[in-house]
Amino acid sequence: MRQLLLFGIFGICFLGLMSCQPKQPQALQETPKFKLLSADTFYFNNFVDCNMAEAWVGDTFRIFPGKYGEDPLWGDARDLKFADGKNADEAFSSKKEAFTEPRMPKNAPIGTPGLHGAAWFETVYQDAKDPSGRTLYAVYHNENYPQTLPFDSVSGQGYINYRWPRGLTGPTSPAAVCRIGIMKSTDGGRSWDNRGLFLEDLQARMILKPFNTSNTFAGGVGDPSAVASGEYLYLFYGEYGYPGVYDSTRYEAEKEWSGQCISVARIKLSDLDNPQGKAKRWDGQAFTRPWNGIGAPVASLQIPRSAGGGPASSPTGGFHWGPSVSWNTYLNCWVMLMGKVEGPSWEGDELYISFNSNQDFGKAQNSQSWSKPQLLVKRPGHILWYPSLQPMNTPEDIKNKHTCLRLGKRARLFFKYSDLGAYRSEHIIEFEKAKK
Repeated sequence: MRQLLLFGIFGICFLGLMSCQPKQPQALQETPKFKLLSADTFYFNNFVDCNMAEAWVGDTFRIFPGKYGEDPLWGDARDLKFADGKNADEAFSSKKEAFTEPRMPKNAPIGTPGLHGAAWFETVYQDAKDPSGRTLYAVYHNENYPQTLPFDSVSGQGYINYRWPRGLTGPTSPAAVCRIGIMKSTDGGRSWDNRGLFLEDLQARMILKPFNTSNTFAGGVGDPSAVASGEYLYLFYGEYGYPGVYDSTRYEAEKEWSGQCISVARIKLSDLDNPQGKAKRWDGQAFTRPWNGIGAPVASLQIPRSAGGGPASSPTGGFHWGPSVSWNTYLNCWVMLMGKVEGPSWEGDELYISFNSNQDFGKAQNSQSWSKPQLLVKRPGHILWYPSLQPMNTPEDIKNKHTCLRLGKRARLFFKYSDLGAYRSEHIIEFEKAKK
């Protein structure tokens, strides 16, 4: 009797203990299926070096590709422009001369607050409270160097030009550091106001010589895709910094790998007007880490070391990057496309796809419940960047005002052949629901 009583007490305690353990993300029972349908090659006629930010402003489909701002490595840029159409195909078909340059904030002088370095719009969030559709928030990728953002001991921002790794244009060129910020427009994207930073990694996390030999970034966070879920904007992004204080005498490739790949953070939609310091990164169990702290990547999207996974500073690569996330109304499921780095200077000839059936990213570990990435496209001998799914000129896409953030059963697949300098589509992707 005493043994049964003790067993009963132990069982109750054990069950109580188990109920307090954090819930693990629930993977899809069966992932949706997809097939690539051959289609006529559809070229985009302007400069693309990022995700395609877009929105419907009234009955006008508007896209915002390109780059703006100061860049001592590649030259200052005025390529961030927008084009319009009655549907996505019409906007994507716009000739280069038909693009319009919006009014952008000027780069701030060194040592003063404001926009430093160059910016690329990666996602446009459209304020649901504005029925005109003219209030837009652009999530931008931002790149700086020790020359454009020297270290400030008071704010902790900026970089020290010591043992700085090599960049993309040659042995004497510096590697960039990426950050993520937010701009706002109240006139449908014709003019923009810089609102501040969403996320950044500070100097202590930069990966320097002699270990950083990838010709990519010195560190930082970038190449994001943002989607709204509940009262938050969720940001999926590439993490390129060291998950701790970088010390060349104690550097561990295994540790660097453990903190990198695609990560997620979130910010309240009500904080977008004044975002700096408001976002929280995922810590492995919840969104608790500060905007400039150390988070944890989405484990299911990491490439295991045993399967060739490696840190971003390695010349052999081994990580996924450049997520593009959309909600699929046909599948009732999130879809993520991503690239894969397999060599220095962002080399990689494969693109991947992953699914997440949990619509509310705020519950438990739903934001982590991504299926194992499946190969989507392989082009041997080429370098593939920035995959995205795009709407077309179908009655369904126009009626539902689909964008790259919200799509249906079929979508046009775009990606960039970096080695050719071409952003184009060769296929339509068709989805099939998972069997229950």
